[in-house]
Amino acid sequence: MVRFEGVSMRYGRGHETLRDIGFSLAPGSFHFLTGASGAGKSSLLKLIYLAHRASRGRVELFGRDVNLVPGADLPFLRRRIGVVFQEFRLLEHLSVFDNAGLPLRIAGRKPDTYRDDVAELLQWVGLGDRMHALPATLSGGEKQRLAIARAVVDRPDILLADEPTGNVDPAMSLRLLRLFVELNRLGTTVLIATHDEELVARAGRPVLHLEHGRMVDTGEAR
Repeated sequence: MVRFEGVSMRYGRGHETLRDIGFSLAPGSFHFLTGASGAGKSSLLKLIYLAHRASRGRVELFGRDVNLVPGADLPFLRRRIGVVFQEFRLLEHLSVFDNAGLPLRIAGRKPDTYRDDVAELLQWVGLGDRMHALPATLSGGEKQRLAIARAVVDRPDILLADEPTGNVDPAMSLRLLRLFVELNRLGTTVLIATHDEELVARAGRPVLHLEHGRMVDTGEAR
């Protein structure tokens, strides 16, 4: 699904945020991405969801070198990737239901065809009674859960999550972990960037660890 070979990245003319990164994610795998604040976790995710280009090295998605993909094809690659952002990126004028179902609507489906599926997913993440609310009325934890629901609603080939449990309590963290595990069981490749060592320990999945922009651990499950 994903392969990095000697990948480095910088913002503008600044120093390299990532240096000589190499790893691969097999189809259907589940990894955590760990490291201190500033280690480069969010930058690495940006390279995968095509928000930024590597300054050198090779990045492959779905077997394709992203540097050789025509610009017109990039949106189709992005649609295969679900992303949970730290800053949520919800549309404030849309209801909880419409935010969660937005990827399906963009794909051309009508609300009547996905209403039950979206309602079930919102129930699972604890927002079943907030379907008609606007994002401005939600707590930080509720916004986080809504962002996760939107990212997984169309069962993407790859799910990237940047600190997805950072604004929820331990019980909800475990519930969300079960959601990620179930999505993975259905075939989605999952990569979760997190500081939550307890979550990592409970999941027992392989860990990619960054230190100062370098990948120092591509080891086994902890």
